[in-house]
Amino acid sequence: MKGNVALAQITAIFFLLLAIACSDDQPTAEKTDPKTEKLTLLPGFRAERLFSPSENEMGSWVSMTFDDKGRMIASDQYGYLYRLELPAIGTDSIASKVKPERLFFNLDTAGGAPQPKLEMGYAQGLLWAFNSLYVVINRSDYDTVLRRGSGLYRLQDTDNDDQFDKITLLKQMDGYGEHGPHSVVLSPDKNALYVVAGNFTKIPEMNAYRNFPDEQIDNLTPFIKDPNGHDNTVGKHGGWVARVDSTGSHWELISSGFRNAFDLAFNDEGELFTYDSDMEWDFGTPWYRPTRVCHITSGSEFGWRPGTDKWSPVFPDNLPAILNIGQGSPTNVTYGGSARFPEKYRKALFVFDWSFGIAYAVHLEQAGASYKASAEEFISGSPLPLTDGAIGPDGALYFLTGGRRLQSDLYRVHYTRDIGDEPHAAPTVTAELKLRRELEAYHGQPRAGAVDFLWPHLQHPDRFVRYAARIALEHQPVDEWKEKAYQENDPVTLIQAGIALARKAKAKDKPRIIKMLLGVDYDGLSESQKIDITRAFELVFARMGMPDAASRAAVITYFNPRYPAGGGNELNRQLSKLLVYLGDPQAVEKTIAILPLAKDDNSDGQETATNSSDLIMRNPQYGLDIAGMLAKLPPLQQTYYATVLGSAKNGWTSELREKYFKWFYDAFGYKGGHSFVGFIDGARKMALANTPASQRDYYNTISGDSLVAGAVAGPNARAIKPKGPGRRWTVEAAVKLADSGITQRNFKTGKDMFAATLCSSCHHMRGEGGTSGPDLTQLGNRFSYKDMLEAIIEPDKTVSDQYGATVFYLKGGGSVVGRLISEDKDKYVISQNPFAPQVTRDISKKDVVRARTSEVSPMLPGLINRLNAEELKDLLAFLKAGGNEKDTIFSAPKP
Repeated sequence: MKGNVALAQITAIFFLLLAIACSDDQPTAEKTDPKTEKLTLLPGFRAERLFSPSENEMGSWVSMTFDDKGRMIASDQYGYLYRLELPAIGTDSIASKVKPERLFFNLDTAGGAPQPKLEMGYAQGLLWAFNSLYVVINRSDYDTVLRRGSGLYRLQDTDNDDQFDKITLLKQMDGYGEHGPHSVVLSPDKNALYVVAGNFTKIPEMNAYRNFPDEQIDNLTPFIKDPNGHDNTVGKHGGWVARVDSTGSHWELISSGFRNAFDLAFNDEGELFTYDSDMEWDFGTPWYRPTRVCHITSGSEFGWRPGTDKWSPVFPDNLPAILNIGQGSPTNVTYGGSARFPEKYRKALFVFDWSFGIAYAVHLEQAGASYKASAEEFISGSPLPLTDGAIGPDGALYFLTGGRRLQSDLYRVHYTRDIGDEPHAAPTVTAELKLRRELEAYHGQPRAGAVDFLWPHLQHPDRFVRYAARIALEHQPVDEWKEKAYQENDPVTLIQAGIALARKAKAKDKPRIIKMLLGVDYDGLSESQKIDITRAFELVFARMGMPDAASRAAVITYFNPRYPAGGGNELNRQLSKLLVYLGDPQAVEKTIAILPLAKDDNSDGQETATNSSDLIMRNPQYGLDIAGMLAKLPPLQQTYYATVLGSAKNGWTSELREKYFKWFYDAFGYKGGHSFVGFIDGARKMALANTPASQRDYYNTISGDSLVAGAVAGPNARAIKPKGPGRRWTVEAAVKLADSGITQRNFKTGKDMFAATLCSSCHHMRGEGGTSGPDLTQLGNRFSYKDMLEAIIEPDKTVSDQYGATVFYLKGGGSVVGRLISEDKDKYVISQNPFAPQVTRDISKKDVVRARTSEVSPMLPGLINRLNAEELKDLLAFLKAGGNEKDTIFSAPKP
């Protein structure tokens, strides 16, 4: 007995010592926090949840910065600014020590009259610099007191009482919402600011321009607008980045052509990076571009354009990503330079994905004038809607979750192991990077000696150097160098000069430019150089119009024998659209011959860091959904050929038309993104318009006209009625029901209630359903039951600008409400029925006095009021599982 007691005492002491030894990696306080425990971290890193804004009724935080006293300043997306002091790493009872204060300020008044305390918020970007707080406000309206809307503001404390008392609007911006103005960061030399805005934000007037955002689409692919209305009402320049001095008096455009880059970061070499978003509705189309990390250089262009006309990354007049991630919703970008992390992570970019709750560490490797990159999952969680992050004064990574009024939390991640005095490797500059910067010194304005210096580098083997040289050339007066271009013999230099001439010369120069390009020995070029020369011709035609008959015949003769080409698909895409545009009589026959045989490849350089198998293992629900889509994924190259042929007017025979239109019938069975069917139908209708009127009905039938509605909306919902009895559900009552437990539910009933409550009429779920509302397949990964119920019961509380309606006030009195699909100089095109979004109405602009965004959601309230408690539970389970019948929420009880 005594021996057993002694053994028990020794065992107890052993486990006590073991617990003490392990406490450095996981403190006791953190074991009780389920949110922190669910995070996936790399070895040696530890996360702490410091504060919950939403639990303290402070909103949903989306931006942060640190002031000169080490305090954090953060902003609610739809509310106020807050300032908070943070406890030191290792402090116990962290939550009780974080006490944010709302920031107030008083305006200066000339007469000395007392003013009420005022507030500012709605900030998607915050930066402390120049003893000031810079704020990027993103909102659609103006404050009635301060008249502040979207723009860059500077807040100052002029009397040193630790309260802001001066507000200066540095630049008002025309844009708002999820694709509006976003972030502001400090330049490496600490002498300037850099601002980034999304593609719904017009480029304001600048003092200087390093690239040329001239609203040119520059693409001969037949233009089909997004059928669901995205990006149809804004400019063609895409998102942009500008450099600004501290006073906001000098703005210089640095880069454009992004979709919706949200944040910026500089690395040790002083190079600038962003994480740009994809257009998930384009998934399954040849113009889809994944989320991607971009190296932003002077004068850079990244090729975002509306609808079908996004540029390929291989086009020489834009720059490629240094890393394609995959699907997601990019938010924060932070560099780890000041982090108290191992060297590998101090030299990494940290990029956040809001949709899937992943923070990637992006490791950079210098490659000539740019970088290669790889991604490593650094933090992940589900749900973990990451919004912003920053390296704090203590060397830890702080990050926020929230956005769209979701549950919001503040976390800190620090490294628990000793890194000693590990030195931070000094930045290095390659010879190519040094040369690129020398060329960039000629961007922005004409300079003596520029042409002589840059000309030899138009043929440089490094793409980023060639690009910098051409942009420098385009900033010089064209009359100073066009004759030099015409006399050039080197094919690479000649092609780059031809691109520059297409962009900067006059239409009268078109015959000489075409003759110059036709002098290149095409067969002596590499495949990438062949793409470059086809792009040069394309730019000439896109900018200067169809060539004369003789030139047109000469270009057809030049390219026709080389089509179709061996090698990658990108070259054949270029050749097909050029020859169809020029009216080559053999283009249709040749393209129809290769259309059904075309196989997809990676010649566009868009391989992603994530793939289906990775997603299946990491997140079964998302992976199964992607796997289902891949089973019916549209053939990209075939889709491209079909789209190009939609504009072909000659070269057709009855047999060729029969083969072509029957392709569409099968295409409506593929599964792509939200807009895939609309794009395919747009190409089909374009082609139908080119058929003889007497045969149009026949081709309309065999091309699957009867399938379009079903392909858009999915299988028709059966006439299902809830059993009831229903009730007037409130958020409080419905959340209480959900909190009582939702397990072992009935999948069939949940799916039936999804139809009975009209959810399937507007929303996609696992590739089926309507298109006027967001896809709900990933709802359970992003939203809690409370979030879901608030959106269902109180739809007006948060209305996404991508799905909201617009109110048009008419001159004759009254108003019209609808979702804006597109507009031109004469009219607005709106959709008013969410259950039939394809039915549109035109409103003449001359009849409209003004327009504003509606605060009323197109989603109807009370849709669940016919459900009884059990039916509501089954519906919530169906939503949480993303329509996945195999989800454990539907598992039968264990015996």
